[in-house]
Amino acid sequence: MNTENIRYGDGRLFILDQTLLPNEIKYIEMTCIEDCYDAIKRLAVRGAPAIGIFAGYSIALFHGNNLEKSAEYLISSRPTAVNLSWAVNRVSAAIKSGKSGIDEAIAIHKEDIEMCRKISEYGLSLLKDGDGVLTHCNAGELATSKYGTGLGPLILGKEKGYSFHAYVDETRPLLQGARLTSFELESHGIDTTLICDNMASLVMKKGLINAVLVGADRIAANGDTANKIGTSGAAVLAKHYGIPFYVLAPYSTIDFKCETGDDIVIEERDGEEIKTMFFERPSALPQTKCFNPAFDVTDNGLITAIITDRGIIRAPFDINLRKAINND
Repeated sequence: MNTENIRYGDGRLFILDQTLLPNEIKYIEMTCIEDCYDAIKRLAVRGAPAIGIFAGYSIALFHGNNLEKSAEYLISSRPTAVNLSWAVNRVSAAIKSGKSGIDEAIAIHKEDIEMCRKISEYGLSLLKDGDGVLTHCNAGELATSKYGTGLGPLILGKEKGYSFHAYVDETRPLLQGARLTSFELESHGIDTTLICDNMASLVMKKGLINAVLVGADRIAANGDTANKIGTSGAAVLAKHYGIPFYVLAPYSTIDFKCETGDDIVIEERDGEEIKTMFFERPSALPQTKCFNPAFDVTDNGLITAIITDRGIIRAPFDINLRKAINND
């Protein structure tokens, strides 16, 4: 797939509006920090690594006269995604030290491409040709830079001649699996079957799944992981059926200031997304109350391995995640 999710050149920043996929490919130019905040908030740009890349460019270009205020404002758009604050703080520090913010943002972008390649290679080493793989949410090139995290092994494997069958959870209510993951995998010529989220147990029971691959928005120091809502359910099912459950994410996604999953702030989104988004008519009564968290936390005991650009990390995660700090 040649569609880039973020484009920067000659001082201009564009994003592919992912809310319109797969029916329309449209690029939108960012002109101010408010545009950037809105793009992140409404999920026009999404995926922890991609948000970080985009945020780096955003703060470099549009911090205005008050860098700290602009940084705080941008970070508040998606508080769960640690890559957002990480990138904003990194570019802000570069600006404060007299360096070029845009050069730092470009460096983050290039580093992410290399990180995704490493993650994909490590992940591919755990799969076999012909495997059936379950994915949840979207963690491919649209959510990162190239290859992706959760989808990276499938995309890299296709390049190397592997044949996989991907079973893609639709991921309600935003349908990121349906709209984005199936779009990406089909674009790469990967055999893809879209399923409703609640069908995961059946395809596992039938023996169609050999591994589950998911991305992450924040990983606590003990390995508890914030993923798209519903991921922990897939992890419970994988544990029940004896299927390896792999979390794939850049090492920067690990938040060592966050000790456990209980410390991860879960973003709660507008409940109207459940009733009205992607429907021509509301799917429930106006007075029906909704609970719409964007993430849940997958307990580290359900995770087979966390695959980062610094290697494949297994339990005990509280020890081995820290050991990987210097494993470049």
